[in-house]
Amino acid sequence: MRLAGPVVTGLRRTTTIALLLALVPGVAALLVSAGVLCAPVSLATRGAWRPVRITGFALLYLLVDLAGLVTAAGLWARRVPTWRDRAERRAADAADAFTVLERVLRLLRRASERVFRLRVEVTPPLPVAHGHTAAPVLVFVRHAGVGDSFLLLQTLLSDAGLRPHTVLKRTLRADPALDVLIGRVPHCFLPPLDGRAEDAIGDLAAGLGPGDALVIFPEGGNFTPRRRRRAIASLRRRGLPRRASRAERMHHVLPPLDAGALAAIAAAPAADVVFVAHTGLDVVHSARTAWTRLPLRDAVRAHWWRIPAGRVPSGDDARSEWLLSQWARVDRWIADHATPDATHA
Repeated sequence: MRLAGPVVTGLRRTTTIALLLALVPGVAALLVSAGVLCAPVSLATRGAWRPVRITGFALLYLLVDLAGLVTAAGLWARRVPTWRDRAERRAADAADAFTVLERVLRLLRRASERVFRLRVEVTPPLPVAHGHTAAPVLVFVRHAGVGDSFLLLQTLLSDAGLRPHTVLKRTLRADPALDVLIGRVPHCFLPPLDGRAEDAIGDLAAGLGPGDALVIFPEGGNFTPRRRRRAIASLRRRGLPRRASRAERMHHVLPPLDAGALAAIAAAPAADVVFVAHTGLDVVHSARTAWTRLPLRDAVRAHWWRIPAGRVPSGDDARSEWLLSQWARVDRWIADHATPDATHA
């Protein structure tokens, strides 16, 4: 049984890496074809070159992914003959993985700025990075739009100087570089292979130290109007009419699934809580909107606020109400800053 996990991991990574290598020449051929077919129309009409932009970014993503894998493998291979202490080696592997992850995400953000005209405005300005001396925080983030989780991780790593301990969907392990790099740092993929999700999140939060940030998306998935309606109906079926009514008054977010958030707060009672609202990427929520909304016309705006640990209520019931109130604040901020063509409009 102990071998089952490593065997499954090895088979998955072998498969995804082989697929990555196969995709690179295929996407490169698509890029050349898109350029040839798109050029006459785009040059004549001064078009947006969308086929070239999308396939070009896809190729760059694959190449950056491959470079991240090669770099991580090189760092690991260099250490194998000389490091024997398991705990020390694990800590060094995590430090290297955070470094490579930051570089990979920074490259992808710079590419997005050039290819898709990504602009990010954060208020208030992020404090000067304190690195290992910064107090641990719990970061609760709205989830809406393609790539918002990657952009958040890059901002935490590059701009805030924090090491994100992230709660992610298990489907993201299909990305081989992300699978390898996240696998070497504290993380939690949902749903867990055994046990409850809130227990896994609590264990992750309990391990936070200086310079660490637990990142969780309490909504459980990207916002869409359909998911919002289903979430509200689910609250009513579960006999929570008051919570459903409050959720109905929030038009731009899903009602938070607070089990994981409450587990994180309980496991890290000394950590401050940071809430992050954002809008701009929510205009890209499907293949159709990616085609029509890219390159981006407006900046991605993000707003955050920090609640000291001493101001977080005690008890799960009080914390659940408090979390819902904070989410209502997220909703109000989005209402004031979202563009008319966002998914909720």
